[in-house]
Amino acid sequence: MSDLSRNHFHAASAAREPVVRFTINGQESSAGAGTSVAAALWAAGRRALRLTTQRGEPRGIFCGMGVCFDCLVEIDGCPNVRACRIAIKEGMRVRTQQGAGSWEEAP
Repeated sequence: MSDLSRNHFHAASAAREPVVRFTINGQESSAGAGTSVAAALWAAGRRALRLTTQRGEPRGIFCGMGVCFDCLVEIDGCPNVRACRIAIKEGMRVRTQQGAGSWEEAP
């Protein structure tokens, strides 16, 4: 398949896919419905998804299939969620995680 055909194929696939809106650290973004949170964040330019507890070192997507725990994020107030295992949804609130994360207080 030529590069032109490949690009046309991806553009045509994306055009049929519904788009959902979500926030990352309070900033609005969008992605195709059914895309993993990790892929949506990668597409939005986010490479570091959390900082380690001890040294504050950045971690991002490592295995991409839910075996490791490098892509932990906070989703809708719930910490320690593996971003590669969850599909992005309309209105989802995603935050990069600081250390072990913390539960959001209920209103």
